[in-house]
Amino acid sequence: MPSEAATSIASGKSRGIASTEDDLNRAIIKMLQQDGRLPYKDIATNLKVSEGTIRNRVQSMKQSGALKIVALADPMAIRYKADAMIGIKVAHPSTPRAVAHRLSDCSEVVYVLWVSGRYDLLIEVVCETRNAFQSFLEQHCFGHDDIDQIEVMTGIEMFKNQFLLKRQAP
Repeated sequence: MPSEAATSIASGKSRGIASTEDDLNRAIIKMLQQDGRLPYKDIATNLKVSEGTIRNRVQSMKQSGALKIVALADPMAIRYKADAMIGIKVAHPSTPRAVAHRLSDCSEVVYVLWVSGRYDLLIEVVCETRNAFQSFLEQHCFGHDDIDQIEVMTGIEMFKNQFLLKRQAP
């Protein structure tokens, strides 16, 4: 019996070989999120399509920028000495986008999200030492006219760490 993803392809629900809206591509991405090194043969067997179809789909999604297969280190497993989320309230007349771009250039920043609510931005900073984290705060947060307030939140225990691979906005 064909899989749901294979059935959607046969029924014409496909939205393109590189589209993340395509049911088969979503199924491929879901499997690769669990194990980015999963062999195409195993994916094909599970989804009841050919290995060549999987290879072509993955290659097309990678070329279009819709999929990037990377190794992600869990900061808790590596035991970095300083890993924190920082809530940032942007100072007027600066914009969250401008501050996000500035902080994105910092190698210590691994995550930047424009959010609604109490803060304008939520960033994750990972440093190998507490001194490096202190230096990051002093150099990139304190004393900058584009930041009004920050709140540093350090992790105590990780319960779930799932990264969703999505196309980055230009």
